[in-house]
Amino acid sequence: MAYNLLKGKTGIIFGALDEKSIAWRTALRCHEEGARLVLTNAPVAMRMGEINKLAETTQAPVIPADVTNMDDLKKLFEESMKHFGGKIDFVLHSVAMGMNVRKGKHYTELDYGFSQKTLDISSLSLHRVLRTAWDLDALNEHASVVALTYIAAQRVFPDYSEMADAKALLESVARSFGYHYGIRRKVRVNTVSQSPVKTTAGSGVKGFDGFISYAEKMSPLGNATADQCAAYCVSLFSDLTQMVTMQNLFHDGGFSFTGVTEAVIQQMEK
Repeated sequence: MAYNLLKGKTGIIFGALDEKSIAWRTALRCHEEGARLVLTNAPVAMRMGEINKLAETTQAPVIPADVTNMDDLKKLFEESMKHFGGKIDFVLHSVAMGMNVRKGKHYTELDYGFSQKTLDISSLSLHRVLRTAWDLDALNEHASVVALTYIAAQRVFPDYSEMADAKALLESVARSFGYHYGIRRKVRVNTVSQSPVKTTAGSGVKGFDGFISYAEKMSPLGNATADQCAAYCVSLFSDLTQMVTMQNLFHDGGFSFTGVTEAVIQQMEK
């Protein structure tokens, strides 16, 4: 059911790859809620994914941008404002890549060159996006920026490896830049810490299927789906949450505050 929560609003969605991705589901929901969109991803990801299909459904142009390239981001925001005929109301940052994870490197044996690329793509990219918008004064007053994160920023999940460090930095950038943007233009910057979801990227983590099952048993409400995350992001983009900023918001069915559940105990006692 749609509520027209984003009627008249404009937004940029980073990172929609295919129908499994949270960014894809969020773009669909934003469109249903009345928003006008621009879609973007790295050129290599666009070749691998199906973003043009999403563009047709949401009637949104696709503007490629490498999030590690300031010139690309400047062009993205300038062309987006030109397309919308004005400034932007919301941005979804759904961008991550764990180079060491991809290469099968254990956390105790990181390749530091890979780690730098991971932090550049997965964390500092949020700073670049915010700085580009800041420099161009591209965001409307009370605009909302949301970046997707994971609880591994606070707790140890061994096979999540360097991405835990990347998510911790991402959350720090959201808080720090959120302070300055709040003072300047009342722009909100938050992170959403989502349940594990079977996305194309997430499935590359070792033992992912087993962990999804564990998280389901550890969450009083069960794992939050990609569509439910999309709905939550819509609420953060809407005018209903104008005083929420600099927060890391857990959207995980209660996993983050549960010590143990009966279902997990029963599984362990088998």
